[in-house]
Amino acid sequence: MIVAVARIRFRLPANHSLKGKRKVVKSMLSQVRNRYNVACSETDFHDVWQSAEIGICTVGNSEPILSSAMEKVLHFVEDAYPCEVVDSELEIIHMG
Repeated sequence: MIVAVARIRFRLPANHSLKGKRKVVKSMLSQVRNRYNVACSETDFHDVWQSAEIGICTVGNSEPILSSAMEKVLHFVEDAYPCEVVDSELEIIHMG
């Protein structure tokens, strides 16, 4: 079993309230879950209205397929939402 875990930190420069941020992040999480069949959640910057961090996780048996899926998620977030990706990190964990 192989686990792929990604973290994406991004800024929402056009956002001016927590309510606006939550609307964007909630929509993003819902679409990422539905399109890519992964688990995801907002993981940091809960009370900062122009920054967010989401964590994404999926499990499979092929490292190239998992890496490709996570890259697709990152590109989707960059292209579909008015955000600036500040940092992203991907970790592949091989379980015994």
